[in-house]
Amino acid sequence: LELMQVTFDHSKDRASNIRTFYFTPERKLDYTAGQFIELTLKHSNPDSRGQKRWFTLSSSPTQEFLSITTKWADEKQSSFKKALWKLEPGDTLEMSEAMGDFVLPKLIQTKLVFVAGGIGITPFHSILNWLSDTGETRTIKLLHAVRNEDEIIFQKTFERAGIHATTIVSDPSSAWGGERGRLDAEKIIGITEPDEDTLIYVSGPEPMTEALEKDLKKAGIKPAQLVLDFFPNYPSY
Repeated sequence: LELMQVTFDHSKDRASNIRTFYFTPERKLDYTAGQFIELTLKHSNPDSRGQKRWFTLSSSPTQEFLSITTKWADEKQSSFKKALWKLEPGDTLEMSEAMGDFVLPKLIQTKLVFVAGGIGITPFHSILNWLSDTGETRTIKLLHAVRNEDEIIFQKTFERAGIHATTIVSDPSSAWGGERGRLDAEKIIGITEPDEDTLIYVSGPEPMTEALEKDLKKAGIKPAQLVLDFFPNYPSY
């Protein structure tokens, strides 16, 4: 993998446990909205999980900074995440080239269903920003499954892209008036009504993505209709 240096510029809290980190690259990174990178953050006393992590870029190629958006998971926090949360402006890290094919299909006419579990919303944030900035229109239905209302993020991006996001909360407060419960194939098909040409993109924690893949195939969705993005080391929704 070709590596380049990136400089931490600033961060922004999206929720009490979700933060976006913005970096300036030493040269322009050529990437497609929805792709991921490997980030190396050298820190003292790294734990067994080491100094490298995969992240989807939550930024769009049309934007000035490269960004990642990630979640702080209280009790089992890795030394990498602790070091990430302590970054100071001007600190440097190493970033790989961008990879992955969790990107828009070539055909603009293809109908799309975007299904995100928690932090799995990041590639869609990149894609929807890119669509807004370039003025390209696609037919998209977006479902976002979260644990509680605090984890509902990026609403402005969806609005700017003209996308209505259906949010499904698994552990809602009594005030929540939207969809409740766990995300499953029945809910996805019931809400989005895909036809046999619709592509269904699923992004989220590995156990969730694997379970939905299996259930959607059982429900009659063809394997060629599924585009999957697995986030390792995150609990399911």
